[in-house]
Amino acid sequence: MLDFNFSFAVKTKVLFGNGVVSQHLPGAIRDMGCARVLLVTDPGIVKSGLVDKVKSLLTGSGLTFEVFSEVEPDPGLETVHKAADFMSRFKPDCLVALGGGSSIDIAKAIRVLHDNRGKIGDYAGVNKVKVKPTVPLLAIPTTAGTGSEVTVFAVLSDWEQNIKVTITSEYLAPDVAFVDPLMMISAPSGITAASGIDALSHAVEAYVSTIASPVSSILALRAVELISASLRPAVANGNDLVARTNVALGSLLAGMAFNNAFLGLTHSIGAALSGHVHVSHGVAIGLLLPYVMKYNSMAKPDKFTDLARAMGEHIEGKSLHKAASLAPRAIKTLVKNIGLPTQLKEIGISEDSLAAIAETALKHGMIKFNPRVPTREDILGILKNAY
Repeated sequence: MLDFNFSFAVKTKVLFGNGVVSQHLPGAIRDMGCARVLLVTDPGIVKSGLVDKVKSLLTGSGLTFEVFSEVEPDPGLETVHKAADFMSRFKPDCLVALGGGSSIDIAKAIRVLHDNRGKIGDYAGVNKVKVKPTVPLLAIPTTAGTGSEVTVFAVLSDWEQNIKVTITSEYLAPDVAFVDPLMMISAPSGITAASGIDALSHAVEAYVSTIASPVSSILALRAVELISASLRPAVANGNDLVARTNVALGSLLAGMAFNNAFLGLTHSIGAALSGHVHVSHGVAIGLLLPYVMKYNSMAKPDKFTDLARAMGEHIEGKSLHKAASLAPRAIKTLVKNIGLPTQLKEIGISEDSLAAIAETALKHGMIKFNPRVPTREDILGILKNAY
């Protein structure tokens, strides 16, 4: 019998599988009573032809639509307000986000502003969104990484202050997510690598979180198995539909896990890095993850041993701490194999900035869920090891 209580929620209906967008998107929109659709996306997705595919589905169903395609990587607060103005002029009764986490997070943000008004920065923090959005949101991820299609978070960039802004509210979760590996085939290998390692980090940090539950842990560990086994072939051959499907499922499960168990020190430091260099979130997280895992492993060696086993490491006959040490090693090998950097100097971080990064990371909200309580000196040590 469990000697503790927990809660677990997934507020998003999920449709998973090859072809679910073509088969079910128009019907889902009609079932919601919607006729005017705003499609939120980015220039890369337009260029890939995926926007035309969705537009064809909407046209064939007699739906009126407009496209906002100005979402950039790590989108800024100003992009939210530009998209919100576009939404207010078009007056849609449904939002469809097509893209990676950036497009989904912008769509989350503008539907918050539609009913709550003000500036999006007013809602940074936890549970500051007071009015439930009235415009439904359907999310179609084109990368397997952020898990934003099932989470209650939106991460935005405040470029004036060079910080990441996170909005957390149950009202942010999309109503429906279409996780369709066929929509991910066109993702370039670099994006596949960076988004995939980000998904893996979600699973790892959710698994060792101080508020992990039996449900989140089962999802997280399965996500580790799926992603660690399939990310290499997905990066090597984007047309490998089996690998794409496994990574997509792993990313989805990881999103469900960290939506409840939250994250930890890797993401705290990763957010702090954004004030010092413009680098892909996934690249930064993948670089930092093995170093943070090495630091954390002594706090929960049993869980890190589970992670090592899930990644296919041979732990038989090894002591608990030796087995646990294999997990960060396996992650670092994976990061190298998929062509991502493993040292901070490779992404343009100056050694002089490490102390300031450590100071900022220490104030990040996710740090309280880390299995080991770090000091400023601990974080600085991690950064120096990663440099």
